[in-house]
Amino acid sequence: MTEQPVADGASTEALSDDAVSPRITSSETVFAGRIWDVKRETFRYNDADITREYVDHTGAVAILALDDTDRVLLIKQYRHPVRHRDWEIPAGLLDITGEPPLTAAKRELAEEADLVADEWNVLAEFYTSPGGSDEAIRVYLARSVRPTADAFDREDEEADIEVRWVPLDEVVDAVLARRVQNPSLIVGVLAARAARESGWAQLGPADEPWPRHPKLG
Repeated sequence: MTEQPVADGASTEALSDDAVSPRITSSETVFAGRIWDVKRETFRYNDADITREYVDHTGAVAILALDDTDRVLLIKQYRHPVRHRDWEIPAGLLDITGEPPLTAAKRELAEEADLVADEWNVLAEFYTSPGGSDEAIRVYLARSVRPTADAFDREDEEADIEVRWVPLDEVVDAVLARRVQNPSLIVGVLAARAARESGWAQLGPADEPWPRHPKLG
């Protein structure tokens, strides 16, 4: 077999983000919020002092629950910043000190959807807005799901959550038609369909370390 030449600028290395640790010369909290803060930091990079402000976030987990007929559990709830009730997958903050991400995911699935699952895997991870926030989200795939013994008592925006089981391919169609906008839903369902087509070979173990989380790595 003839070896194919590598195009200019191309690389044979596996595609991967690189962690960088610039020297931080100053750091302060310029806004302390109820859920997250805003920080201002100056750091040394490319022989220059650069100042940036960003949301200092706890991070979060999201859960793509899939039943035996390849239907995805979706919830619809109100999100005030965008003034929409958007379709989402269950998700929640990593705001309990010392709580492992998998434990948080199981708690959120029960609290938002009244479900437990016997089979868990890491499906995807992403930064929501890396230019302005350090929020990292891990999406779990939950299978072999069943109802909890008791329904969770919800309040505030969660009080009128709408729940719907939707075929995975139908949700993907809604994503590609731009009818749904939630990032965890978009990343989760596109990753799930790609993973399904490869026989779920690339799923991670449920307790896989999370080195790319800014606070857990």
